[in-house]
Formats: sequence, structure tokens, C-alpha cells
Amino acid sequence: MKYCSRCLQPDTRPNTVFTSAGICPACDYVERLQHVDWQERYEILQDLLTQFPRRPGQGFDCIIGVSGGKDSTRQALWVRDKLGLKPLLACLSYPPEQVTQRGVDNISNLIELGFDVVLSAPAPGTWRRLMRESFLRYTNWARSTELALFTSVPQLAIRYGIKLILWGENPGLQLGDLKTLGRTGYDGNNLRYMNTLSGAALDWMLQAGVDARELLPYRYPTPEDFDAHGLQIVYLGWFLGDWSLINNGMYAAASGLQVRTDTVENTGDLRGVTSLDEDWVTLNQMIKYYKFGFGRVTDYVNEEIRLGRMPRREGISLVEKYDDACAPEYIAAFSDYIGVGVDDFWKQVNAAVNPTLFRFGEGGRIERRFIVGEGLA
Repeated sequence: MKYCSRCLQPDTRPNTVFTSAGICPACDYVERLQHVDWQERYEILQDLLTQFPRRPGQGFDCIIGVSGGKDSTRQALWVRDKLGLKPLLACLSYPPEQVTQRGVDNISNLIELGFDVVLSAPAPGTWRRLMRESFLRYTNWARSTELALFTSVPQLAIRYGIKLILWGENPGLQLGDLKTLGRTGYDGNNLRYMNTLSGAALDWMLQAGVDARELLPYRYPTPEDFDAHGLQIVYLGWFLGDWSLINNGMYAAASGLQVRTDTVENTGDLRGVTSLDEDWVTLNQMIKYYKFGFGRVTDYVNEEIRLGRMPRREGISLVEKYDDACAPEYIAAFSDYIGVGVDDFWKQVNAAVNPTLFRFGEGGRIERRFIVGEGLA
């Protein structure tokens, strides 16, 4: 494993390729942002919007996927109050065992701010069955739920006859998932090629015995569907010079967003502003760390390092301390939901640990074989 020479991005991130100078795509992108004319980008956005004429009195101008979190709250407010558009907000609703009261309150806050919100609620029995199957097959319980999450927005856009889909960050430029890059920095129609959505996404579900009719909420529209309905995903983050995890959190909190109050030791959430609608994503971040050598804290500090708000050595210290953080009560609640014991949960996770990056020490403790910021020892 090798690290970016500037931040703490490892080359184990799926679909990433470092430059010849050993710089990750996200750092390379941030460097190029220093020369961006943001007024020019705003004018590009204005020109782009003319391709999607506003429809006063006839419906919604665009659709935005929301969870009630920091990014979606900021997008909704900026699109309405800065661009003057009328957005329809699309929210995938989690089953009650998974959603937090904080998540419910944050969606309610968006409604109280004056937005129209449509909820998509996949059948909870199928949801639970697929989550269990995702975990047992791939040690990634979110493989099915993320597919439903990403699918809900273009599906609803088709249903409501809305052609313009506004998204947040460009994962190719801002995270380094290069397969998602489109024709321009704001073209999001290649989002379908990200790690979550690419490949024969439904095959394993059918192999698990789930009826094809139950999988409608998990069927991402095809390129032909996009063309037939004239759908275009646009990354708003490409147009905003101050788009960042912490900035978005501050903007949203000023408009009523409730943030997480649990400790960093339990969540790895350094600022309490990520994945606010549910807590089990903390498990997935921990498992991601054991598979690829980076977790939630790495993503946090990388952005801060790139923006010059944190020295690399401080980021290393935080990653070493918190990147595998996950409260036992989250693990217990998740295990109970999918019907496995906590011991069985850990057997599954241990079997998925990357032996190149980790070893098992005394008492079965998972230990790093690599030095954070340097690579394999």
C-alpha cells in the first residue's frame, strides 16, 4: 500500500490511480482549483440551466436526493434561494429499526423550511433480507441499500417527468473514483459506474432467491432510460468553491440541521456531521478500514489537509486513533436486525480482513501491518 505524497489517501481506494508524481486524483483536483474562476463557473451553470427551461406553475424544475444531512440541506437551500429553482426533494426512507430520530427530525426540518419532499420506502422485509444477504456474501451490508438509495432519485425523476437531477460532489474528482468521470467536471451521468452501482448489480439478489418483482426499487435506470427521458445528473459541488464536509455542515446547521452528539471514539465522526440519518454506516466504515486500510476518519482528514486546515502529521495521529472506531451497541443493534449473533458478526468481519494490511494479535485484536502515512512496514 502506498500513500498520496500530500494527503493520507491510499492507493487501495477502488478505482483510483495516482499521478506519476505520487499524488492522488483528489489532491490533483484541489491543486487545479487554485486557478479556477468561480464567477465563470457560475455563468457556466446559468447557461446549463437554460437547457432545462423552468416550468412555473407546471411542476418542479429539478430533483435533489436528500437524507436531511449536511450536503443535501445545503444543496436544497442554495438551489432554491440562489438559483431561484423549485426543486423536488427525494428521500429514501429507512425502516424504523435503522433510521435515527435525528434523521427524522432533519427531514422534518427540510419540510418546515418550505420544501416539497417525496419519500420512497422499499418493502422493509425485502430490505432486511437483502441487507443480511449483502453482509453474509460481501461483508458489506450497504451493497443493497446504497443501490436503492442511488436508484430512487432517477426513478422518481422519470415518474415526475423531471429531466434535471442535481447531485452533490463529483466522486471522480473529489474522492478519486475515476470511473465516474463524465464528459465535463459537472456531468454526472457516469455515476452508474461507481463501485456501488457498477456490474451486474441485481444478479446476486436474484441468486439469493429474491423475486424479480421485489427488486424494482433496486433497478438503476439504464443508459437507454436516461436517453429516452432526457435525464441529466449535474454535480453541484463542481460549481461551489467552498464545497466541503465541514463548510456544508456549518451552512446546514445554521438552518436547523441536528448534528451527532456521540463521541468520536464511538463513531469516527470528527465533527458529528456525517450520515446523520442512521448509525449503522459506522459499521461499514470500520469494515471498509479492515478491507482497504482507510475509513471515515481518513476521508475527513484528507479533505482538511487538502484545504490547508490540518497538517498531515495531525491527520496521521487522528487516523491512527479513530479510523476503526465503532461503538459495540451499534454492532449489537445491527446484528440483532439481520438475525446474527455478535460473535458471528465478528467471524464474518475477521474473514474479510485484508491479510496484506492487517494481522491478528493477542486476543484476536486486529493490528496494522502498515504505518499510516508511509505504507506497508
